[in-house]
Amino acid sequence: MTVYRDRQSDLDALDDIPGTRIFTAARARQGYHLNQFAMSLMVATNRDRFKSDERAYLDQWPMTETQKQAVLDRDFNRAIELGGNIYFLAKLIFADGISFAQGVSTMTDMSFEDYTAMMIAGGRSPVGQRSIRDNY
Repeated sequence: MTVYRDRQSDLDALDDIPGTRIFTAARARQGYHLNQFAMSLMVATNRDRFKSDERAYLDQWPMTETQKQAVLDRDFNRAIELGGNIYFLAKLIFADGISFAQGVSTMTDMSFEDYTAMMIAGGRSPVGQRSIRDNY
C-alpha cells in the first residue's frame, strides 16, 4: 500500500514555527556557494585571506550580493534564509574567534549573557513559539 504525502504541505507546516528554517534541497541548491565559502574557512590560509580583505575574498565566490552582504553583516539569520547551513556557517563564527554560543546568540535579540542565562535555565519557553498562523 502506498501512502501519499503532500511534501509541500509538510514543509509549509514547518515554516509556521517561528524562526524555523528547514534545510531543504531547494535551500541547499540556493546556498551551495555560500556554504562552500564557509567550508573554505577550515583552511588557515583561506581564513587569513578572508580576514585581510573580506569583500575581495567573497567576490571570488559566485554568491548573490545578498548572500555576501549577510556574511559581511554576520547576519546568520539572513544567511540561513538564503540557503546557509548553520553547521557550515559555524566556520565563519570560529574564523571570527568566538564560540558557537556567542555566534548563535547574535541570532536572538538578547545579549550573550542573557542568552547564556536563558539556555542554562532550560531554554526558551515554547509558549508563543509554536505557530505563527495560530499565534501560540
